[in-house]
Amino acid sequence: MAQGKRISVDIGDDAIRAIKDMGAAAKQARLAAGEGQAAAAVRLGVHVQTVGRIEAGEPGVAIGHVIGMLALYGVTTELRRAGPTA
Repeated sequence: MAQGKRISVDIGDDAIRAIKDMGAAAKQARLAAGEGQAAAAVRLGVHVQTVGRIEAGEPGVAIGHVIGMLALYGVTTELRRAGPTA
């Protein structure tokens, strides 16, 4: 099962990788902006632990918080459907 205590089903390796990639992108953008986790938490309106969980790529974090943190630092996201596998 995926890490994160709020996820009760296996969401698959591709989804876990995407979540981890978003967390890494959020952390990199925050660091590039010269802000600490506490400042990011205040700006995003969440607890500092939530920022840490986002950056760690934990799958149990609310998607709105993840996308919100990315947007806060100017990181855009694009949703694409996976094509059929052969």
